[in-house]
Amino acid sequence: MLKSVEVRRQVVQRLRELLPRASNWQESADTKIGHQTADLLAKFQLAGQEHTLVVEVSSLGQPRQIRASVTRLEEIRRELPGAYPVAAAVYIGPQSARILKNNNLGFVDLSGNCYLAFENVLIEKEGKRNVRPSTRPLRSLFAPRATRVVRALLVEPGRAWRLEELAKAGEVSLGHSHNVVKRLEALAWVERDDSQRIRLSKPSDLLEAWCESYTYRVNEVTSYFAPERGTRKLMGEVARVAAGAGRRYAFTLNAGAALLAANLRLPAVHCYLEGDPAPLAQALGLRAAAEADGALHFLAPYDLGVFHGALEKGGLKVVSLPQLYADLVHYERRGPEQAEHLRREAMGY
Repeated sequence: MLKSVEVRRQVVQRLRELLPRASNWQESADTKIGHQTADLLAKFQLAGQEHTLVVEVSSLGQPRQIRASVTRLEEIRRELPGAYPVAAAVYIGPQSARILKNNNLGFVDLSGNCYLAFENVLIEKEGKRNVRPSTRPLRSLFAPRATRVVRALLVEPGRAWRLEELAKAGEVSLGHSHNVVKRLEALAWVERDDSQRIRLSKPSDLLEAWCESYTYRVNEVTSYFAPERGTRKLMGEVARVAAGAGRRYAFTLNAGAALLAANLRLPAVHCYLEGDPAPLAQALGLRAAAEADGALHFLAPYDLGVFHGALEKGGLKVVSLPQLYADLVHYERRGPEQAEHLRREAMGY
């Protein structure tokens, strides 16, 4: 992992690259401003005007660290109202970027993402992947089996768990559950009560961190033409045949969201299915299709934990709310919008 001082050095270089017409650069580190200390204060001239950027540097750009940066930058902005506050890290993902933009703060990372909006300057580049994924210490926390524990906690965010209960819910060993909880405790995302029961203390941070490490694309997708595109009748047939074959299934993405929210348009049906989809497709009379042309898409689960906490709506199985949110947030067809609606209206965190 890059140390903050190295991140700071590279951030200065990145800012100069983003503002090539700026002149008279002056930079100072660890500058006291009120009760806070700015990691970097950069002054320069651009188009005949003087500008000041106050930069908060973090080795990690996870939502938990970014929220802390927001608090400090807000205080600095009150002390130095003429300056433009900027958060900087090795990588700032979509969730962290949204937090910063909602607070009218800029950001820049070393992976190519940035948002700077001050005076007559607007520079925005997003969607770049983390160029240093090996530096992310949360990778092991969101490995397939570890995510079973994470998902169990998110499905019941208010529950106090004994370790053995959590291991049983996630269908993992006691030792594996212990290791995941220990990591979550180090991040201050879970805490223990007086009876040593484990309780999720920051479900929002955990959910956002998981989403930055996950995409529904880790599941293998097999697509089919269907006589009726995106209809409840098609979903009912899928459920009937899957149940008849003793196969676990659960709808997700648009199909899952449509079952939970009335009047939602259903352009395609995505469904997690345990086992080989070919026999089910044959029983339904479906022909294989390219993903772009398909109306029905079976997802082979990257881990069977996707079925944990599945809901039932109108007699059909839907993945749990946190799983549905995690799937939607990176989905191309209005996924982020539907994810935020789901979180606001149904999840409570």
